[in-house]
Amino acid sequence: MSAFLDLNMAHDEDEGRALSDINTTPLVDVMLVLLIVFMITIPVITHTVPVDLPEVSNEATKTKPENINISVNKEGQVFWNQSLVANNDELLKRLEGIATMQPQPEVHIRADQQTRYENVGRVIVDAQRKGIQKVGFITLPGAQGQAVQ
Repeated sequence: MSAFLDLNMAHDEDEGRALSDINTTPLVDVMLVLLIVFMITIPVITHTVPVDLPEVSNEATKTKPENINISVNKEGQVFWNQSLVANNDELLKRLEGIATMQPQPEVHIRADQQTRYENVGRVIVDAQRKGIQKVGFITLPGAQGQAVQ
């Protein structure tokens, strides 16, 4: 019976003492999971399809007299070389007329910064429907290395 009491006394002494050991098993488990996640995702992020991207150069547009300048103001009005286009049907007729020319002139679209995208999109769709091959956008050049806003 005294051996039984001795065991209980040793157990009681352990309960009174503060536990100073840290269980590191959950920490190791989390670190291994993170290591596996990073080992799987890093190759996906760094490996992409090899593509030769074009170099960017900002050149001033050389406007030829035969190029067509279509402007869209912030109210959505469309101008053909500074003359107001009354409606969409008139724009389609004019685009149809230049689509048959050889060589086909370029269409340059200038849009006010405040115009709605649908107004510019309508002009682009009309040019596409009539078979215009070259459509470009005219913007103001930004500072070196900065995008135009």
